[in-house]
Amino acid sequence: MTSLLILLILINQYDFTIGRVQYGGGGDWYSNPSSLPNLLKAVNERTTIRTAPREENIAITDPKLFQFPYLYLNGHGNIKFTDEETKILRQYIASGGFLHADDNYGMDTSFRREIKKVFPDSPMIELPFDHDIYHSFYDFPNGLPKIHEHDNNPAQGLGIFFDGRLAVFYTYECDLGDGWEDPTVHNDPLEKREDALKMGINIIIYVLTH
Repeated sequence: MTSLLILLILINQYDFTIGRVQYGGGGDWYSNPSSLPNLLKAVNERTTIRTAPREENIAITDPKLFQFPYLYLNGHGNIKFTDEETKILRQYIASGGFLHADDNYGMDTSFRREIKKVFPDSPMIELPFDHDIYHSFYDFPNGLPKIHEHDNNPAQGLGIFFDGRLAVFYTYECDLGDGWEDPTVHNDPLEKREDALKMGINIIIYVLTH
């Protein structure tokens, strides 16, 4: 990811948007359709970053992949990367790109398997609560907020580091995407939706400033 692209986003010469990853394997990569437009709207309203009105769906093999500083991947089902996609995703991250995987309940086993193919020698570790991603715009002193209940486990923010940089952020047992959706979709309390949006803004600010 070029530093010039990120600089243009920060000085509002380029509309920031999110690349939603289209993947094979049968999982619903398209889930939570109102989530990313709502997050982008919140970023536009609450920060100085100008955003596009919605995300762009992007295949890993699409040459435009490298134009996105932030890729978002979620769903409920199976994820499968081809050998070519595995190679390209590693190249994308090695060039400065960032992948946010957001478990929408049901993709955990396949995501861990597939990301291990991308980074076989890089363990996924839980981020400490003092990591910058929890304090880049809003403060989350206790780490990742819990938005939806899945298996009665605490929310975990897991990461993979590449060349000393947080390159993959996995929000597990949390379901930020559900919290970003329109209020009537899940009937989440306002405070849960607010926590989800604030954390989403934090991730984007972190990506654009680190």
